[in-house]
This record gives sequence, structure tokens and C-alpha cells, in this order.
Amino acid sequence: MNGAGLQAKLELLSETLRGYKSLAVAFSGGVDSTFLLKYARDTIGESVLAITVTAPNFPPDEIARAADFCSSEGIRHLIRDLGESFIESFASNPEDRCYICKKGIFSGLLSYPPLNGMLIADGTNADDALDYRPGERALSELGIKSPLREAGLTKNDIRQALKEMGLQIWDKPALACLASRIPYGEEITPEKLRSVYSLESLLHESGFSQVRVRRHGDVARIEVLPGEREKFFDTAFMDRINEAAKNIGFAFAALDLAGYKMGNMNMTGKSQG
Repeated sequence: MNGAGLQAKLELLSETLRGYKSLAVAFSGGVDSTFLLKYARDTIGESVLAITVTAPNFPPDEIARAADFCSSEGIRHLIRDLGESFIESFASNPEDRCYICKKGIFSGLLSYPPLNGMLIADGTNADDALDYRPGERALSELGIKSPLREAGLTKNDIRQALKEMGLQIWDKPALACLASRIPYGEEITPEKLRSVYSLESLLHESGFSQVRVRRHGDVARIEVLPGEREKFFDTAFMDRINEAAKNIGFAFAALDLAGYKMGNMNMTGKSQG
């Protein structure tokens, strides 16, 4: 995308945002919602607030990062804890799991008293239509705004804009709900989600920039970027990860030889993210 093309999209985004009297941005702390929140605040000022939802299927460290960002930018930030019972509605892990989850989250936000009368927006971008995202149907049904998609902004556009804004998050790896690590049809439990999060956290701390731990029964299938796979071929490191996986609750740990690619689970028709 050349600079002129991006600028035209940003002008369209500004025009859209200026049409809102007030806006609550569903803020996960990821690239897209961070850009939307910052851009909206810069465009329409203090009539913007951030709302972050916590539940067992969301990484807890991302909640902390979201809070830190809002504090540093002086943006009013609300945190809505849905509790462990939130995942009960999609614990059977049907193929429309994402729809059920999004419907529950945003229905709850629409009835949340501090947001009374405010429009709610999420960070869906123009590229999201290329992936299997049943949750978008829930957004449409509930009238949730997706101004980045309306402006035609792609993920690359958003990263470029963030870089030009001087925000270090511009190259942050893509995030996904922890439930996406469990194949459709396999039960989702808080314990399984915690095991996935714990092993992914260890791998991030070990220097991997992008990680997915797919939980197939009691097997951890580890995906890292293709260019980072060679880091595994050290006996001491493999022993450490294997021992950690077992301590976390997995019976076996395995490296996916193909490496990470967004939508890997979609290609098997079993899950996403």
C-alpha cells in the first residue's frame, strides 16, 4: 500500500469516527484494537473509552498490557471480568464457538451500565473477511461497529500506520483466543486453557516471537515460525520443554514440522487462530 492509498483510508476512518458522539472500543491490547483506540482518541478526544473483557479464554498478560497502554495514553479504561462460567456456553466446542463467544461478550457489553448509550466498536479489519470468522456474524447482529473494516484498512495498513505513529506495537505478533488452540468437538475447560497459556508463555520467554500450542487430547502440538524451528534442535532445550509440558499437564509434546501459519487449524477444519 502506497502512502497516498493509506492516507485516503485514514481520512475515511477519521470521517467515520467523527460521526460518533461517543465510542467504547473493545480493547484486547492487540495490534488492531490498539490502533483503533489510539486513532479514535486522537480524532474525537475524551468521548472515547476502552473496555477490556477478561475470561479464561483470554491471555491474562494481555489484560495487563492493555491496562498499561491506557494508563500511558490517559485513556479511560474499564475491565469487565466475565468469570470462569463464561466458557460454559461453548464448552462443547462447536464449529460456531466463535459466534457464541462473541455474542455473549458483546451482548454483555451492550447491557453493561457504564456503557449505556455508547456505540461499541471492535478492531475487525479488511483482511478478516479472508479467514473463517463466524464471530463476525454476532457483531453484525448486535450492531457493533467495525470502522477499520469500513475504511478498508488491512493488517499491513494498520501496522504501517502504527509504525508512523511511533508505537512499538506495530510489529506485535497476531493474537488469538486461547480456545482456538483446541480442535472443534474437544471439550474446552479452564484447566486446558491454562495449560496452553502456560506452555506458550514459557516458549515466548525462551525467545520465540510467534507461538501456538495446539492441545490435541493430552498432546501439545507446538507451532513456531518456520524460521525459528531450528531453535528446537538442541537436546537440553528439548528436554526442558518436554519436562515443562508434562509438569503443566500434557502427556506428550511435539513440534509441528511445518511451522506456524495463521489459520492452520482452519485448514484441517478443526479449529482456528
